[in-house]
Amino acid sequence: MFLPKIYPITDTGISKLSHAEQVRKFIAGGARFIQLREKHSSMRDFFADAVEALEIARKYDAKIIINDRVDVALALKAEGVHLGQNDLPPAEARKILGAKAIIGFSTHNLAQAIEAVKFPVNYIAVGPVFPTRTKENPDGIVGLKTIKTIRAQIGNFPLVAIGGITSKNFRQVLDAGANSVAVIGDLLDEPENITEKFESFSV
Repeated sequence: MFLPKIYPITDTGISKLSHAEQVRKFIAGGARFIQLREKHSSMRDFFADAVEALEIARKYDAKIIINDRVDVALALKAEGVHLGQNDLPPAEARKILGAKAIIGFSTHNLAQAIEAVKFPVNYIAVGPVFPTRTKENPDGIVGLKTIKTIRAQIGNFPLVAIGGITSKNFRQVLDAGANSVAVIGDLLDEPENITEKFESFSV
């Protein structure tokens, strides 16, 4: 499965921009694999915004992953869904979305990561690696050492690191064993510069 080195995630609360506009700016910077993450808007508003985001993405052959909501991913015919520990179990999501869907799954410690690679998912995410401001009640910091340990335990299973990752520290995270780094705040806190900020994550 293709995982980009830099995995951008939208957030309307931080950027004050629609998901569609964020996707447009990410794509202009070269992104082709983007997660839509909505924690505040109504489902009706999010769905309408996501429809437009998908239309933009498909013009550029970019993949869209929906955070948490299997029903939205199915209705939109998005490329996949990213699930948290309290969301629909991955096995049920797989039944609904089918064999071709991309399913990611969040973990927050070594034990969860080891268990998650047994699930019918395409990649696991681990974090927060560093302190983060994009989650109201973040899990405990895992740090680079845990990323290295998880990599040693899960072999070549696709691993995304998330949480507090910036253009200044992302290379350390990749060096620790992550295949990809998910970035939110560092890309979105200056919304007028999203495209340029994405481009600054050169690998």
